[in-house]
Amino acid sequence: MGGASSERAVSLRSGKAVAGGLKEAGYEVEEIDVKGVDFQIPTGIEAVFVALHGEFGEDGRVQEILEKRGLPYTGSGPAASRQSFDKVLSKKSFIANGIPTPAYEVLRKGEKRSLDLPVVIKPACQGSSIGVHKVNQESEWERALIDSFSYGPELIIEAYISGRELTVGVVDKDVLPVVEIVAPDDWYGFDAKYTKGASQYLVPAPIEEGLVKACREITLKTFKVLGCRGMGRVDFRLASDGRLYVLELNNIPGFTETSLLPKAAAQAGIGFSSLCDRIMNTACLDDK
Repeated sequence: MGGASSERAVSLRSGKAVAGGLKEAGYEVEEIDVKGVDFQIPTGIEAVFVALHGEFGEDGRVQEILEKRGLPYTGSGPAASRQSFDKVLSKKSFIANGIPTPAYEVLRKGEKRSLDLPVVIKPACQGSSIGVHKVNQESEWERALIDSFSYGPELIIEAYISGRELTVGVVDKDVLPVVEIVAPDDWYGFDAKYTKGASQYLVPAPIEEGLVKACREITLKTFKVLGCRGMGRVDFRLASDGRLYVLELNNIPGFTETSLLPKAAAQAGIGFSSLCDRIMNTACLDDK
């Protein structure tokens, strides 16, 4: 847990929660606060629960290190992690495999936007809504652009889909109940995500059975296309015409008190310590 990325604080909260859950489930737990690439894992550790959000945790690099050390770990392998974390790679995979996703373009410094407003700006390789902005008017564009570019040289500019926010978790090949997120001002940004009580979470989402089925099918297809395993969460927008659009796949979703995967698991009858235990039991190496 921890890491040196902009998501360090969130990761520490997730890691503390997971450690508590695993202890409650009967595990002997060693909490490792990763502060750089040269982290140490004590001898005698049998497997690793990766609760590192953001760069180094979700981009495949820590997984490569664990592979080399022969230590089984939770979540996706290096290649799938990289493809999930890099929004440019994800978008290309979605389109190549017929997964519905909002129209987008990749922007580098000095390049002009061609999509009409409103749009969403996202750093290509960040999570937790860090550096993400919804731009409704041209007067908001430059300020949002400067902030997003502070998190990386490449941005995704995505057509904003007006509608509802849904998310679907997967644990050990099982799809969890669909969650609807009702955020203030219809924008599920960083503050709405991590401020307790700022957003409402409807579990299960009050949508018709046909849409639930479609969410489940698209979630599993997205997992398969990106090569993921163990756990993850697919974020959707549901447009007013009933169309579903995949925004991204989170290969190491949050485990804080406001996080969505634990909420969905609880609705499915899986308590927090049982959830941690179940994910821990999926730990493996990439070729297993």
